[in-house]
Amino acid sequence: MSEKRINYQTATFITSAPNIRKLPEDRGIEIAFAGRSNAGKSSALNTLTRQRNLARTSKTPGRTQLINVFETATGQRLIDLPGYGFAKVPMEVKEQWQRSLSEYLEKRDSLKGLVVLMDIRHPFRETDQELIYWAVDCGIPVLALLTKADKLKQGARKSTLLKARQAAIAFNGDVQVEVFSSLKKFGIDQLEQKLDQWFLGETPATDDFVESDDT
Repeated sequence: MSEKRINYQTATFITSAPNIRKLPEDRGIEIAFAGRSNAGKSSALNTLTRQRNLARTSKTPGRTQLINVFETATGQRLIDLPGYGFAKVPMEVKEQWQRSLSEYLEKRDSLKGLVVLMDIRHPFRETDQELIYWAVDCGIPVLALLTKADKLKQGARKSTLLKARQAAIAFNGDVQVEVFSSLKKFGIDQLEQKLDQWFLGETPATDDFVESDDT
């Protein structure tokens, strides 16, 4: 396994865009983060970059409907996609976001990987599955992160991970599943290793993830 060569702490905010036409020029490599409005997406980005407020967390899920762009180095961008699946968002907003998401996944050439964040207690809800199938159909590799993993004890966490990995086979695509906790700071190494592979064009490692003790 190669050493990590990208310093995610250097990530800086570049812009917020309402659609892909307002995004930076479609060059370099982008990795997008997507998930339900309460899946802990902003917390994961802040944990990854070791910055408390890089991705702002909203007390009102579903409020942010912009695509937020962060740059770690020239031509290397992290994309924070708006949260989905929040019931109180108006239908017209949901439909507009679905169109924007479809356009982004299908037409953004610099998109090389998608991180889908899901609460470990509620993995692979219908909207999560739709997004992953969408990505697979577009030939985009997926890292499914089971967030808030500290909410489960170690035994239940490992059992849920194994079941989720088995379920992911049905997508018939490049879908890797890992656990993650912004609070306990585990799963960060696996996230960084996958992002490094995508950014640097490396061949995926073949060794399975083994969770370390929660100490």
